[in-house]
Amino acid sequence: MAPVARDSKKTGGSSSLDAVSLAIIEQLQEDGRRPYAAIGKAVGLSEAAVRQRVQKLQEQGVMQIVAVTDPLTVGFMRQAMLGITVDGDVEPVADALAQIDEVDYVVIAAGSYDLLVEIVCHDDDHLLELINKRIRTMPGVRSTESFVYLKLRKQTYTWGTR
Repeated sequence: MAPVARDSKKTGGSSSLDAVSLAIIEQLQEDGRRPYAAIGKAVGLSEAAVRQRVQKLQEQGVMQIVAVTDPLTVGFMRQAMLGITVDGDVEPVADALAQIDEVDYVVIAAGSYDLLVEIVCHDDDHLLELINKRIRTMPGVRSTESFVYLKLRKQTYTWGTR
């Protein structure tokens, strides 16, 4: 299990975390199941203080602790990135896309696309239904371009707090 970033709306996209909180996050990114006592020893706090800090970081939306899986091993045989162009305000479209279960990543972007959206599906029929019937029909969506993943080469959340 590893901590991963949460919805940046909750954190405002930036944070003013102290060095101890950053060190706790790094400890959890190395091993999301690391005992609080071991983290405390590494960062100079008691187990109880670490527990309180972790709870506060989670409540503030700075991080969450989750099991990260390889989608293929749990039955999701198709992943894709969508580049989406939007007419008008991009934020309502981004918010609507974020509510779709198959969507695991939504970024408002600068460049050729207004949004970049990662989706995970069971198979190609599921992917087609999602794009054609649910995403392309959303108000504000002008166009989509699909980038189907052929092979996942690297997926990591251990980048620390640099």
